[in-house]
Amino acid sequence: MGLAALPLPHQIAAALALALVAVVSCVHLGMVFLHVAPSNTVTKQHGRAIDDWIYPEFEQNWKLFAPNPLQQDIAVQVRALVRAQDGTSRETGWYDLSALDGLAIDGNPLPSHTQQNELRRAWDLYVGTHDGENRAVGLRGDLSERYLRRIGVLRLHREHADAEGAVVERVQFRSLTTDVPPPRWSGEKVSDRPVVRELPWWAVPGSDRGDGLTEAGAR
Repeated sequence: MGLAALPLPHQIAAALALALVAVVSCVHLGMVFLHVAPSNTVTKQHGRAIDDWIYPEFEQNWKLFAPNPLQQDIAVQVRALVRAQDGTSRETGWYDLSALDGLAIDGNPLPSHTQQNELRRAWDLYVGTHDGENRAVGLRGDLSERYLRRIGVLRLHREHADAEGAVVERVQFRSLTTDVPPPRWSGEKVSDRPVVRELPWWAVPGSDRGDGLTEAGAR
């Protein structure tokens, strides 16, 4: 049984598919290893190729564990300037994308990678490649802006911000960062007021609008 029971052409196709999966898996594991490994000759010579493979979907971090566990809740929100069919423009309210992802995950035994990580990693990538004045400080600055903008447009489309023929012309992001309350026994005091970081308005190119943009295209 198994592969031996298949006709010869199907056996060859199955063997090639398994070989391809094995090669891609080995390449991926190798790239992840090089990404997290200390600087060495290979990473110095091929660092750009490694980064292109890893970012933004496969970025690694260890903030779940000591000594630097996450101690803040970060809510990422977006709003848009949309143009109606009659030519008038209006500004939408803020859409809390983090809260919408949380609702999709809550009670779901098998939440998707997109629901859990897409928005968080996109925001982390942006923050890591921009300074406090929202100026790019790394080679991936432009990539992080385009990635975050496309996710915002996709989510706005999903929430029908561009309904009835409206066109999303510009988008703006902001984050609200709130300290996680410490346990009662610790005696530690933290502020319960969120720290707001507001990004500039970004123009949305035509290629990022409407039904043509998908989850895969946002990446």
